[in-house]
Amino acid sequence: MSDNILLNLGHEPHFDKIRTDDIAPAMRSAMDEARRQIAQIKAQNTTTWENTVERLTDITEKIGRIWGVVAHLNSVADTPELRAAYNELMPEVTVFFTEIGQDIELYERFKAIKASPEFARLSAAQQTKLAHDLRDFVLSGAELPPEQQAELAALQTESAQLSAQFSQNVLDATDAFALYFDDESSLHGLPEDALAMFQAAAQAEGKSGYKIGLQMPHYLAVMQYADNRELRQQVYRAYVTRASELGKPEWDNTPIIDRTLEIALAQAKLLGYHNYAELSLVTKMADSPAQVLDFLHDLARRAKPFAEKDLAQVRAFAAEKLGLPDIQSWDLAYAGEKLREAQYAFSETEVKKYFPVGKVLSGLFAQIDQLYGVRFTEKKVPVWHEDVRYFELEKDGETIGAVYMDLYAREGKRSGAWMNDYRGRRRFLSGDKAGQVQTPTAYLVCNFTPPVAGKEARLTHDEIITLFHEMGHGLHHLLTRVDELGVSGINGVEWDAVELPSQFMENFVWEFDVLRGMSAHEDTGEALPESLFAKMLAAKNFQRGMFLVRQMEFALFDMSIYSESDESSLHRWAETLQRVRKEVAVVQPPEYNRFANSFGHIFAGGYSAGYYSYAWAEVLSADAYAAFEESGDVKATGVKFWNEILAVGGSRSAAESFKAFRGRAPSIDALLRHSGFTVA
Repeated sequence: MSDNILLNLGHEPHFDKIRTDDIAPAMRSAMDEARRQIAQIKAQNTTTWENTVERLTDITEKIGRIWGVVAHLNSVADTPELRAAYNELMPEVTVFFTEIGQDIELYERFKAIKASPEFARLSAAQQTKLAHDLRDFVLSGAELPPEQQAELAALQTESAQLSAQFSQNVLDATDAFALYFDDESSLHGLPEDALAMFQAAAQAEGKSGYKIGLQMPHYLAVMQYADNRELRQQVYRAYVTRASELGKPEWDNTPIIDRTLEIALAQAKLLGYHNYAELSLVTKMADSPAQVLDFLHDLARRAKPFAEKDLAQVRAFAAEKLGLPDIQSWDLAYAGEKLREAQYAFSETEVKKYFPVGKVLSGLFAQIDQLYGVRFTEKKVPVWHEDVRYFELEKDGETIGAVYMDLYAREGKRSGAWMNDYRGRRRFLSGDKAGQVQTPTAYLVCNFTPPVAGKEARLTHDEIITLFHEMGHGLHHLLTRVDELGVSGINGVEWDAVELPSQFMENFVWEFDVLRGMSAHEDTGEALPESLFAKMLAAKNFQRGMFLVRQMEFALFDMSIYSESDESSLHRWAETLQRVRKEVAVVQPPEYNRFANSFGHIFAGGYSAGYYSYAWAEVLSADAYAAFEESGDVKATGVKFWNEILAVGGSRSAAESFKAFRGRAPSIDALLRHSGFTVA
């Protein structure tokens, strides 16, 4: 057991040496040892921060780090063997953490610290962490009678299993779809880089010709560029029916959604709440589901006239110029791209030629350096795939953090883009490491179009926005100065504020100097010309209204189904989605659309009754960026943003941090202005 790599995770994990057979022995051994140590904590005659909270942090961090590595690999390098090991252990891991959350003896010790003279001597971060811990004990059921604790624990275990199964079903349904073409006769309109990507996909299977799958780069390329309308419809239908009853029964997420909603409501009622939305908001900025729904309806009301104008414009263009009088869902992206080209005299394909991934990363790092005076240096470490790169973050010659970047789509990798962490910042109070600071390490994962035929990958402007977004999350984690693990970096930050640093970073991708500095045309090596940027900027809010009402559709659906208090209504979520669409959407998808069945954010991704966070935090991020627009000193404003937002992590409320940075409460005006909407 001593040679099990998962029990000896160091500064960087030896991903190249982790074996699936190591997972169960490592986790079970670590959890057994953790339970012995927790028993020792409870047997002590005295209760202090160091011998209770700090020791429990040591224990849970070790378990969390091992399981975090396993969960990370499960999302980026899925194999049948790894999935089996992950699914086998999921219930045991859930039970382990549930036991801690429901341990009345630990809870009483934490309460004793709050009531002791020592509490006044704790740092502000420690006091905040303790408050969060006491709240989380209650939310875990520590105050419930034993039989209800057992019921809650069983629900939490089942919920974790269903969440994993939901994601796996979507991944399997995505990877299973394939269309093969012997030649390009059916692929007119698709740009050369897309054809090369499809050709490489076929070659990877030992086939000639072209293979089209449902991974995001494949799907978007077909939707946006394929002249073949039948092909667009075929790929669209396959994409929007993934993991539904219209595909393989074993991948159907419909019963998982039903049961997930039942469990969520049952958990909420056990803890004394009317519905899951109320329970979810306990740890968020928003005060109530009603407040969130009012916010979403208001934003939808403001955006819908612009969305209707967007749709009318693209419909008229499609009928007049494209011979599509009956434009459908699978035509919108295609017609939209053609309209953009006609209105603004440029295409996404043209823009993409200017942005090789190496230059983009250099430009990203340069912008971060300008804002915060920190630098990224690439280092060679063991990784889980040859495409992964590793960078250390340095300030004044000192390493303060690190990030793994896994940028490209591939089979066996969950779709989407996200940031997660290998470890967080903390200062050790005792033991061999007393006084030492553990620096944070993040994972940054995207699903960009991969490099093909030995050429460097090139990114679309949308992909660059995604990269800056996820790096915003990364910086939130890496630039913390908080020494208490539970509230350092992204830890302890309200979920509806956690998108503030990420959406804030997106704004810089609309600054000419930033874009020009990361550009080099694939043929000439020339930087992005100002004339092309001017066209891009003019098109910045192209179909912004349609985009925003779509986000409102997602968020209202999410908050509505999790606000349901009546068990008999839980399974009518499909009707709820239709009702929301009729209210706010300007495009009604075909009857067979099963969008909810792959909506991993709210059924498998932690955004249950929280999808509104994207819009909520965009108000904050737009207002924060407005401070840079108003200031003549980017460096000084960047330092203030670091000090008041990024550095403090979850050690104080997001509302306090925003006010400390901006000097006032947030205003929606900047978001409306940036979106091209009037305040009226």
